[in-house]
Amino acid sequence: MDDQTKTELEAAAFRRLRDHLAERTDVQNIDMMNLTGFCRNCLSRWYQEAAAERGLEMEKETARTEVYGMPYSEWKEKYQTEATDAQKAAFDTAQKAH
Repeated sequence: MDDQTKTELEAAAFRRLRDHLAERTDVQNIDMMNLTGFCRNCLSRWYQEAAAERGLEMEKETARTEVYGMPYSEWKEKYQTEATDAQKAAFDTAQKAH
């Protein structure tokens, strides 16, 4: 496989993950962090860092909008729930493992 095709496949896989996460508003970031060690905010930070590595300036909010499919503040208002004590405890435990 040539490099261009590999890059295109990787980009397509990222877009599919991004779109899937935008649709799965029932999945909270804290649950993702507890299970996988990353969340939508991590993806948006990685996106912003990739832009910076290529000499492109990108605001944090721009990157988050790309990942969330809407402004982060809007997503939080519509879909983010208060973390339970159990989620918070699992987060504390999971962070020690990462």
